[in-house]
Amino acid sequence: GEQVGALTVDRVEYVGPKVGAELRRAGIKSMLIAFALILVYVGFRFSTQFAPGGVIALSHDVLVTSSIWLLCGQQFDLQVLAALLAIIGYSINDTIVIFDRIRENKARHIGEPFDEIVNHSILQTFGRSITTSLTILITLLSLFLFGGAAITDFVLALLIGIIIGTYSSIFVASPLLVDWQRWED
Repeated sequence: GEQVGALTVDRVEYVGPKVGAELRRAGIKSMLIAFALILVYVGFRFSTQFAPGGVIALSHDVLVTSSIWLLCGQQFDLQVLAALLAIIGYSINDTIVIFDRIRENKARHIGEPFDEIVNHSILQTFGRSITTSLTILITLLSLFLFGGAAITDFVLALLIGIIIGTYSSIFVASPLLVDWQRWED
């Protein structure tokens, strides 16, 4: 008060447990809708063979990020929910880049075993995925260090989620695609 001058509080708001439960339900519902729409999009854009692996990898991202967040004793609020939805968007983008390369290589290398096509495709896109993730991580780290307290939880959740999302795009979605192909065969 001495440095800034007289302060007045206009209002104080509190979100009670009933409203919090409603927000939690709405957040879970929005994530499920996002998963369903992504499942339809990937199935339409590529094939139904690609869709389950992509959505399972997204579920992995959300679950692991949420688990790490809760294990660290952090509060789960709307900022974290917004971060999880952003992680879903980032991760599916990274996964689609890899899936697109798999589809291209599948058309080019007819007769080659599918797991070798997937492995070759991952190796071709690995540098791009890591470079993109590192660029985003540097930006998020800058926001975390200099962005202020208002966005700290959001940025921290994104930092965790981008690392998990990059991992799952390469090491979860693609192996699931190979397993799905083996199951179909």
